[in-house]
Amino acid sequence: MGLQPLEFSDCYLDSPWFRERIRAHEAELEKTNKFIKELLKDGKNLIAATKSLSLAQRKFAHSLRDFKFEFIGDAETDDERCIDASLREFSNFLRNLEEQREIMALSVTETLIKPLEKFRKEKLGAVKEEKKKFDKETEKNYSLLDKHLNLSAKKKDAHLQEADIQVEQNRKHFYELSLEYVCKLQEIQERKKFEFVEPMLSFFQGMFTFYHQGHELAKDFNHYKMELQINIQKTRNRFEGTRSEVEDLMNKIRQNPKEHKRGSQFAVEGYLYVQEKRPAPFGSSWVKHYCMYRKAAKKFTMIPFEHRSGGKIGDGDVFSLKECTKRHTDSIDRRFCFDVEAVDRPGIPMTMQAFSEEERKQWMEALGGKEAMFPSLNRDNLRREGGAQLDKIGFTILRKCIRAVETRDAKTCNEVDLENSLDWEVKTITSALKQYLRSLPEPLMTYDLHGDFIIPAKCGSPESRVNAIHVLVHKLPEKNKEMLDILVKHLMNVSNHAKQNLMTVANLGVVFGPTLMRPQEETVAAIMDLKFQNIVVEILIENHEKIFRTMPDTTLPEPISMSTSPPNAPPRQSKRQGQRNKRPVAVYNLCLELEDADNSSPPKEDTPTGSLDSLSSHSPPPVILSSSPGPEKNHLLTDGGELVDWTSNHPSQVRPPMVQWQNPQSPTSLNANAAAVPSSPMTSSFPFSPSATVADKPMESVVSRKARAVYPCEAEHSSELSFEIGAVFEDVQTSREPGWLEGTLNGKRGLIPQNYVKLL
Repeated sequence: MGLQPLEFSDCYLDSPWFRERIRAHEAELEKTNKFIKELLKDGKNLIAATKSLSLAQRKFAHSLRDFKFEFIGDAETDDERCIDASLREFSNFLRNLEEQREIMALSVTETLIKPLEKFRKEKLGAVKEEKKKFDKETEKNYSLLDKHLNLSAKKKDAHLQEADIQVEQNRKHFYELSLEYVCKLQEIQERKKFEFVEPMLSFFQGMFTFYHQGHELAKDFNHYKMELQINIQKTRNRFEGTRSEVEDLMNKIRQNPKEHKRGSQFAVEGYLYVQEKRPAPFGSSWVKHYCMYRKAAKKFTMIPFEHRSGGKIGDGDVFSLKECTKRHTDSIDRRFCFDVEAVDRPGIPMTMQAFSEEERKQWMEALGGKEAMFPSLNRDNLRREGGAQLDKIGFTILRKCIRAVETRDAKTCNEVDLENSLDWEVKTITSALKQYLRSLPEPLMTYDLHGDFIIPAKCGSPESRVNAIHVLVHKLPEKNKEMLDILVKHLMNVSNHAKQNLMTVANLGVVFGPTLMRPQEETVAAIMDLKFQNIVVEILIENHEKIFRTMPDTTLPEPISMSTSPPNAPPRQSKRQGQRNKRPVAVYNLCLELEDADNSSPPKEDTPTGSLDSLSSHSPPPVILSSSPGPEKNHLLTDGGELVDWTSNHPSQVRPPMVQWQNPQSPTSLNANAAAVPSSPMTSSFPFSPSATVADKPMESVVSRKARAVYPCEAEHSSELSFEIGAVFEDVQTSREPGWLEGTLNGKRGLIPQNYVKLL
């Protein structure tokens, strides 16, 4: 049962039961006051917790925004780029959510805390003040009444009449105060229902608004989430395929490491202990060096390095080799030793120690030692050659396997056993087809164009990728293109039934990418490119009609060739015997093939300024450095066809100075007498160039920037830095040397070719 009403008429009776009802009302108000006080405390704690949560969420979002994935290799797939960008998207989502949370926290303060505090202080506080007055008047009224009733009747009538009047006035004032107090008690009991609940309603409205905003954000995020899940799944599938390839390569190398060495610009490289002689009292010490030898240039490089001291790289030394002699144990108390002598240090041999007799023989053979007994390792002969050929039989196998897969009709042909039984599973037939393709002497898309196919998959817009691959497909040998056409058409038919067979375009790319575009050399770097091989196959399937049924647009710029690699970079793939690298002529340290000039296409007049073609069509031919072995290795070929010994005039330098290529139309462009060559490739005006290197634009002042290597480089001087693709340099600045930057890599500061890096 609820509180009993307080009747105004009872104020005049002021019965004990009336007083009990008043005390019940007062107790309820005190209970309400304490409840609101605790609720306000909890509400303030809620706001504080909300602000703490918001701060933690914002910090979490900030961490997501600042983190960036590093990738292996020199490029990412579109799916990987989306995954990288997802962290920023997550950060933005959280930031937007926290903005709504802050609005909610402010709403709690304005709609709940302040109104309740006002109600408690003004309304409940006013009633408490009225209670104090009521209690005081009660005490006064009944005290005066007791005193009045104790007056002696013997008092004078005037005195008694005066006392009666005073008591009556006091009682009248008490009744009026009692009436007001009772009215306020009942009023506050009724008022608290809406004065309290209305702020709570506003509070929950703010909560619902916050959750609704979160729901709207989630709806907006849903489409992105679905796309991201697809990106993640594709990346996971590629990872699974790559992981198996990496494990296979690791096992192959574990079984026979010598047959799977990477192709290198060095004839031999590895660790040697070098004897460092000291004054007589101190004897000599042996210091471990990482040594590299270029046979054509007879350049020997040695860099001190000790793994146990934290892996700090010391200052290297480069010298020209004069001779190498084996040391016998009767002349030195160490095994596996040999002496090398530098051209500029005659009569002062350096003693070096290999790790084993076998390694010493390899070094002796590469250095031209007197006891070199082992022929050079022909890596091309180690490559597993298949017995299959691109001939009539091969085309028959391909067509009948495809027909068997697409029709599954055992009566279509009586010549191939695999079609004579319906018991053959589709995967068995497709495995046979893939085995045939793997057994070809080289992949269907050829080793020569392997790198060129990879480049478009790494960068550019979808349209530019299709155009580039379109051009490259029509550069394939006719038989290769014909077989590729047949196969890709079949894959397109398979993908059209993806709902039944689950072989989507992406899945077909994973299956056939390594088969159609296997690299010539098995390395981890090549395996990292598997995902881009898959993308190339996806493009072929999705654009089969355009690529194979129409001729490419010859007005588009030529695709960037992988052969335009930096002079110091190891070849991306080892070339087979008898093959020559067909590379642009205006590149330093690239082979000048005179017989290829007749087959090269004439330069286009509309080639954008700055491309390789523009140099040949608008300006006199630049001086070219021949990199072919022999006496001419340090000669310059002038525009008149004369060989000039460059090192005779510049004996202190190993390669020509770098220059800035300028607009051929400008008055300051290079003239026919310019005896300088750029030391790395010019960047083509290819439409899907991934990002401009420093060399793509006029040299500007660079101060305290970061940069990433887009080409590998091997240092030829102690002042230069050696690095691989993807290396990140700190504190990059403009160097005094034209065409060079200064930067720090792994704690070592040195020079960096400006067109080998991209500023970050």
